Amino acid sequence: MSKSLKRVRNALIKAGVETEILEMPGETRTALQAANAANCALDQIAKSIIFRGETSGTAVLFLTAGGNQVCKDKASAIAGEALGKADASLIRAQTGFAIGGVAPIGHLSPIRAFLDPRLLDFDTVWAAAGTPRHIFPINSTKLHEITNALVSEFI
Repeated sequence: MSKSLKRVRNALIKAGVETEILEMPGETRTALQAANAANCALDQIAKSIIFRGETSGTAVLFLTAGGNQVCKDKASAIAGEALGKADASLIRAQTGFAIGGVAPIGHLSPIRAFLDPRLLDFDTVWAAAGTPRHIFPINSTKLHEITNALVSEFI
């Protein structure tokens, strides 16, 4: 088991979340791939979108429904600083995950997080588990709770 996958599993256990991390036969790097693998609606995929805070230099996490796109201007206003593209090295350094498998939990360092209210329309959502082939189902309210994400309109 990879270090990334172990961190996600341990974070779920620590949060008291009883769920099964599933290894999919194909990649789940995109929301569409993950939705097809989980046999769920596209918006039930909790995408982890990472931006770089231009002032802070740190990663900022936006958890959004699979079919939604983050509006950079709205996201910047919510974050309180201009946001730019986060490169793979920043994402890896702060979260410990590679692009295509960034989980909403189990990060190496604390991260400011914001949650798309659309995710709360579902009892169950699916998220990346730290690799491009692993995902897990979770109650959307519990995801909100354990990520300490601020519910915000950034679409």
